[in-house]
Amino acid sequence: MSQMLVGVDVSLKSHHVHFMKEDGSTLADFSVSNDQTGAETLIKRMLETAEKSQANQLKIGMEATDLYSWHLAHYLQDQMKGYEPKFQASIYVLNARKVARFKKGYDSLVKNDRIDAWVIADHLRFGRLPAQMKDAIQYEALQRLTRTRFHFMREIARNKTYFLNQLFLKFSGLRQDNPFSDKFGATSMAVMEELEPETIAEMSLEELVEFLQDKGKNRFEKPEEIAKYLQKLARSSYRLNKAMQDPVNISMSVTLSTIQHIESQVKRLDKEIAKLMKGIPQTLTSVKGIGDVYAAGLIAEISDIKRFKDHHALAKYAGLVWNQNQSGEFESQETARMRTGNKYLRYYLIQAADKIRKYDSEYKAFYTKKYDEVPKHKHKRALVLTARKLVRLVFSLLRTNQLYTPPERRD
Repeated sequence: MSQMLVGVDVSLKSHHVHFMKEDGSTLADFSVSNDQTGAETLIKRMLETAEKSQANQLKIGMEATDLYSWHLAHYLQDQMKGYEPKFQASIYVLNARKVARFKKGYDSLVKNDRIDAWVIADHLRFGRLPAQMKDAIQYEALQRLTRTRFHFMREIARNKTYFLNQLFLKFSGLRQDNPFSDKFGATSMAVMEELEPETIAEMSLEELVEFLQDKGKNRFEKPEEIAKYLQKLARSSYRLNKAMQDPVNISMSVTLSTIQHIESQVKRLDKEIAKLMKGIPQTLTSVKGIGDVYAAGLIAEISDIKRFKDHHALAKYAGLVWNQNQSGEFESQETARMRTGNKYLRYYLIQAADKIRKYDSEYKAFYTKKYDEVPKHKHKRALVLTARKLVRLVFSLLRTNQLYTPPERRD
């Protein structure tokens, strides 16, 4: 008995399918609709063709294209179990970038759905495939929440940058040198929203100090110094044309409302993530700094840790690996991180590393060492390297399911 290779080029409304023999010859080429009826048609034709060609092993591959392949992959996985052991089906959800690189090995292929399905089938034929798809619905459910959170956090960052850029129009000095530790803290926001630079410049020092203490709930140790510096910034700032004042203020207000709304939705997601995490045994949260949200982001993307041979494989999957720049006896001290890997996993590793370094002496020392090694990009470089160090710990905790022991409590 032999294998039949099934390449599926997925899209929103339909899928193009190519059946291929082990020798590369074509068995069938057709399209089906992207719905349950189309999936049933695909299964029927697969079984009929496999029967005729005496193939009992079916390798089915499709690219991870948005979410258009999700229903088909899971439907095939569920339904094909009913035809075992006569037909053994294995499903592979392929990295689109790797399929594209494989396609470059052919000189003159055109770009269309029919050719893409053929390329996927041929990729299955040559092997070097990822692990076949397994039942991991609890991880995928968690992934919906953690990836949505990732999306919203990026939107918050974009909107904050847009807000601060508009602040330069209203109060250029405050955009250049904000004296508050948190630019989006209560006191800083009150100054941005309620006061114009002219107003600050004309206020008495006592009035401005009273304003700052009221908005900051008397938390400032030296409010007079902050007030004096604010007045200095206000006096040196550009004056905005009066025709621009209302449009700029309204634009800033709308942007801020958007930020606050998205932040409220992130909190809602965090609550739902915490609920799902109660049903997933794990020890990642035994590390101070990794709460339910960051643990969920890591677990959702890693899924079954047994998929990874070691922490090096996990780091590669996250995209926390670096190119080697060497020629002869020369080896560059600056190497770029490979621009591949799972961006969601990388994000949660970096966010978790940034938290852990504030609590754990080992990670704090490592971060500081890496921070002091270079003259530029100090924080970004140190944080990414700390995240790479964290990969080892995450791999170990998920493999052993043991609790983390901080440096202070080790023998």
